[in-house]
Amino acid sequence: MTALTGALVAFWLGAIGLGIFVMRSEFDEIFDNALEETTERLLAIVEEGHLPNVQGGEQPERAPPTPSKHEYLVYQVRTADGVVVFRSKDAPVEPFDAPLTVGFHDSEKYRFYTAKSSDGALFLQTADRLSHRREAVRESAVTMLIPLAILLPVSVLLMIWIARRAVDPINKLRTAISEKDGGNLSPVETETIPRELRPIAQSVNLLLQRVKATIDAEREFATNSAHELRTPVAGALAQTQRLLAELPDEASKARARNIETALTKLGRTSEKLLQLARADAGLGQTATVTDLSKVLNLIVRDYQRNPATGKRVTYSASADPLMRAVDVDAFGIVASNLIENAILHGSPGGTISVSVGDDGSISIANDGPLLSAAELESLKIRFRRGATVAKGAGLGLAIADTIVRQMGGVLELRSPASSGGDGFEARIVLPR
Repeated sequence: MTALTGALVAFWLGAIGLGIFVMRSEFDEIFDNALEETTERLLAIVEEGHLPNVQGGEQPERAPPTPSKHEYLVYQVRTADGVVVFRSKDAPVEPFDAPLTVGFHDSEKYRFYTAKSSDGALFLQTADRLSHRREAVRESAVTMLIPLAILLPVSVLLMIWIARRAVDPINKLRTAISEKDGGNLSPVETETIPRELRPIAQSVNLLLQRVKATIDAEREFATNSAHELRTPVAGALAQTQRLLAELPDEASKARARNIETALTKLGRTSEKLLQLARADAGLGQTATVTDLSKVLNLIVRDYQRNPATGKRVTYSASADPLMRAVDVDAFGIVASNLIENAILHGSPGGTISVSVGDDGSISIANDGPLLSAAELESLKIRFRRGATVAKGAGLGLAIADTIVRQMGGVLELRSPASSGGDGFEARIVLPR
């Protein structure tokens, strides 16, 4: 738009400059013709004797000049030796600074035309003030520039308005396409966009259908696989634990414990895959106004009742309800994953602090080594684990981040934690 405006201004200024140049040339031609014609007619009057007897040197008394506007043309009648024998009212007393030769001549203030009588005894010189010509060109130029000064801003505003109206459908289509992600694959509106853009929108919708079909197939496979694995893994784990109780020697029990550990890891991974499939399916997009402090209290109490973690988990919250429009199951998955992540990756025997701030944010913090900003950012990537030897599949934080974003909130990862000089903190900020 800036380039177009600059080009338009340059074009108009160039056109006006050319017009002024041509106009000045035409004005000069018109003024010269008028100057020459006036001089020839005055000379004819002089030769016919209608003026005083200038050849005899008679100079009539001149009446005192009356205040009036200056004449555009002034003249002098001069003899062959240059003496002024007659002049117009506004003509100077001294002879013009122009040679006594027929034709045009310029000085600093005047443009002259000199004509000679038939007998060669008299010369009549008529002068046209150059300031009059400049004034005529200047007034004509101003007359041309005033409409341009009005036209250019109006043209620029009109171009901006037209360009915005033309680009607005493109921006709307771009915005609609940019909003599409794994949780929103609905078709782009094609009825309200211009006809020229409909092929693009239709192609995008076709692509979205293919992506949606592929994602649905992957989600269905992950859900079915995780769901179907639950029962056989649980059965195999129960049989392994029974086998552990019946085996007589320690060598066989050690092998059985390895099997138990592998089955436990497989069961945990299956559960995470099921949660991931639910998160990708948009679990966090459903909303019901709920007091999340009660839900969080139940989740924390379950961990506190666990003999392995009960003494490590602490909980603090205000008495005010934490009302948020979110899905309870989705929030439960987020809170459980964050607490489990803190238990697994925190310092052995360290405290896991769960708290609700005055601003409604929910924080889960644990002791442990400091993490860099790059490490914190990578923790939200699926199957990406930090520098730890703890068990896990690298899905907990990714699942929590996906669901929190679907809720319209933000999952902030901090190191060090807000309460101390080290450790790790996950903070959930949900919209009111």
